[in-house]
Amino acid sequence: MKISIACVGKIKEKFYRDAVLEYEKRLSRYCRLEFLEVSDEKTPDGAGAALEEQIKEKEARRLLDKIREDAFVCTLEIEGKRLTSEGFARWMEGLTVRGTSHIVFVIGGSLGLHESVRRRADMALSFSDMTFPHQLMRVILVEQIYRAFRIIQGEPYHK
Repeated sequence: MKISIACVGKIKEKFYRDAVLEYEKRLSRYCRLEFLEVSDEKTPDGAGAALEEQIKEKEARRLLDKIREDAFVCTLEIEGKRLTSEGFARWMEGLTVRGTSHIVFVIGGSLGLHESVRRRADMALSFSDMTFPHQLMRVILVEQIYRAFRIIQGEPYHK
């Protein structure tokens, strides 16, 4: 299986990069993982709703350009579906059984995702009602993908 993580911006902090690299290494046993980073737009302080919408739209165009037509797209959104780690593993396994060979997880920038990206999604997934920095969300996502593969393979994992 190929898993892509389409995301806005680069990881600036070394500790986040190190964590992502560690899970990327661990995941190499289970899947092909790639990151599809697009540049983020600078949001000026006090930006109004119209400017924020323009910024999200620019980021969305960049994201959508990176996503292949045949990919299953899962956006990460507060309003998305909630799953336990076991449920997430069953969901991923079910996609594989149904013939899905490429999943793209989409993480928006600091303003979130534009409606055009939401419309492209086959599923919206929520990890919490809380808002996380998009850089930290990458770490959380790759950890949960790794945990899902461990569950699918019947290997031990921390509960």
